[in-house]
Amino acid sequence: MTSPVRLGILAAVVALVLDQATKLWLLYGFDLGRKGLVSVTPFFDLVLAWNTGISYGWFSGQGPTGQAIMLAFKAVAIVALAIWMAKSTTRLATIGLGLIIGGAIGNAIDRLAYGAVVDFALFHAEIAGKTYSWYVFNLADTAIVVGVAALLYDSFFGATAAKAP
Repeated sequence: MTSPVRLGILAAVVALVLDQATKLWLLYGFDLGRKGLVSVTPFFDLVLAWNTGISYGWFSGQGPTGQAIMLAFKAVAIVALAIWMAKSTTRLATIGLGLIIGGAIGNAIDRLAYGAVVDFALFHAEIAGKTYSWYVFNLADTAIVVGVAALLYDSFFGATAAKAP
């Protein structure tokens, strides 16, 4: 039987490896930057976007000092999440925390390597002749969202949540 912490570490490593492998392949193997927008399905495109900010491009014009502050904040958050993960008692919460950690490290690696996060996935829908698009994101962002959803589910519906007063 695998301990919850090991599952969390495994989730972090898998999220990080898949994120970085996908980004490296899209940048250097597929050459997405040269190809521009690549339509995959009627509702999904690959497009290279360099996010110098945080979620939704906030704080994107902060320069090197802002980047360093964001990286320092991210490092503190990763350490705090790792401590939480080490103390977690449920598998779902530990895996969720691992996914968040792996995604955060993946995006931090981008900031260190490129000065921006590599985003590439774009979902969109055409309704009544008008196109509605979601924000461009990557697998690290997906891991973070799935991790947060796992934490929320565990906190509301997990075994310990059912026992809380």
